[in-house]
Amino acid sequence: MRYPDHLLTEDEEVLTQFRPHWKVLLPAIGWAMLLAAIAGFAAAALPERWSPNWSFGWSFGIALALWLAVSAKALLAWYATNYVLTTERIVVRRGLVARTGTEIPLENITNVLFSQRVIERVLGYGDVLIESAGSQGQSRLRNIPDPEGFQSEVYRARELRTLHFRSTGHVAARDVVQQLEALADLREQFRAAGAASLAVFFSRRIQPVRHLDELRL
Repeated sequence: MRYPDHLLTEDEEVLTQFRPHWKVLLPAIGWAMLLAAIAGFAAAALPERWSPNWSFGWSFGIALALWLAVSAKALLAWYATNYVLTTERIVVRRGLVARTGTEIPLENITNVLFSQRVIERVLGYGDVLIESAGSQGQSRLRNIPDPEGFQSEVYRARELRTLHFRSTGHVAARDVVQQLEALADLREQFRAAGAASLAVFFSRRIQPVRHLDELRL
């Protein structure tokens, strides 16, 4: 499912897009193999007076219907989930009719982490955790093919985005948020110092002025 071009901004380009790793389809593949074996066994066990074509047709038709009943949800969820990395953002879209979407601007991303267990490393998939400034916080992308490669792509795209902001004279939203957070930390430190420290600070500044007044008198 290609990401629609009309949803891109004027200079935005799609760098990569993909669905979750095929690992999520393993239960559906397992059911397919099991039901196919049962259908073949059932067709062979039917009485000889039944037509072979009829017996095989009905057996595999029933097996196919059962397979769709137990696997359709997983198949549709895999097909309808798309991860898109563009030159400006990361987009996660889910659903065919009822859709949900998440967008993470590249300039807001502060860190990208990936994790793989042993079996995940063997099969070539894992989870990617994206930390971003602002209200989004953390976003976990699950069952990502080649998570380490995707991490590198995100970092490269973010650096290009940062260079673009610098060349055009714009300030990235991530930098603004970091500055606001630094100011908030300074404010909390100032409050933690307490009124007593503030009084001592001002008394030390006022004493030399009083001393000069006394000398004048």
